[in-house]
Amino acid sequence: MLEVELKVRVPSLDCVRDLLRKNGAEQLGRVHEHDIFYNAPHRDFGKTDEAVRVRYTDDHAVVTYKGPKIKRFGLKAREELNFAVESGGTFEKMLERLGFTRTLEVNKWRENYRLGNVSVCLDDVAGLGTFAEIEVMAEDGADNPASVIEKMAKEIGVTGEPILESYLEMLLAKKAGKEV
Repeated sequence: MLEVELKVRVPSLDCVRDLLRKNGAEQLGRVHEHDIFYNAPHRDFGKTDEAVRVRYTDDHAVVTYKGPKIKRFGLKAREELNFAVESGGTFEKMLERLGFTRTLEVNKWRENYRLGNVSVCLDDVAGLGTFAEIEVMAEDGADNPASVIEKMAKEIGVTGEPILESYLEMLLAKKAGKEV
């Protein structure tokens, strides 16, 4: 599956939240996500545009591999593989024993909404600010999901330049003194 998303910086989550509710979006909850990213010993994920993440939320941990970004649909698209682990700490130890190194941690509060087959996330990311992400999961040969995402963006007032960088990339750039 491909994750196709539009991410836009928003000055306030309140306006987007109100329009989501007016459009009948189902609120799926609000969670704190603590993400720990790793780099591989055999290749530099910064150069290959990949990511391995251990995400902690409330009472569970999920490991994610994100493949290189794919230039499709005019938005950010990439392969994403996820699986739950019983112990995130044990999995992190295993990664470290295999030579993986911690790259960075990302902390955010995320509100999740669903409207049809579209997911909308309202994020407050520590050190970066507030963002709206509109996502569709698409089969590799699927019709253009960008039109679905763009329609949703208009309906909920998400406007502005699409951000193609991940929160990890944005925080690394900020750490290096670059403007994000």
